Amino acid sequence: MDWKTSMIRMIAPVLAIGGSVVMSFPSMATTYNDYRACTGRLLGVGVSEQAASQACAEALRPTDLSACVVFIDQRTEISANDALTTCTRARRPKELATCVVSVSKNTQEAINPDVLNYCGRSLLPVRFAECVVGLRAETKLAPNEVLNTCINGSDRVTGFAPTSLSPVQPNTPSKF
Repeated sequence: MDWKTSMIRMIAPVLAIGGSVVMSFPSMATTYNDYRACTGRLLGVGVSEQAASQACAEALRPTDLSACVVFIDQRTEISANDALTTCTRARRPKELATCVVSVSKNTQEAINPDVLNYCGRSLLPVRFAECVVGLRAETKLAPNEVLNTCINGSDRVTGFAPTSLSPVQPNTPSKF
């Protein structure tokens, strides 16, 4: 074995390990850019530097957080600062934003500041919005009445209780 072959055998594992370390850098850069993008977007809609930096730093998905705030700010009468408070608490900020915008558009005649609260409380904000929009389309109920109706019904599970089985009698021997 000549010296070139032995040198290649010694260097190859080092290069392979070094290459895999370098390959992980783009994902770190993407995360950095996510925080930068979040902060920049929040600053762009009037959120203070302190509030934007704190919210983005604490966010699991900073771009989702900023998308939530910007979407609500641009498509409703709700301020970016009010939206930020609710978006930071949401498990799914993009779904929250969809809910707030859908419900706000549907209740335009009565701009309802409670929309953020209701969408934020719902476990399924998109489904909650569909309930509000659907009931408002077919009834003449006041917006708050529809919001209360849908939030009460948004987490019910139906159709899972057995209805055709007879109750089990205690101390009855099983035939199996």
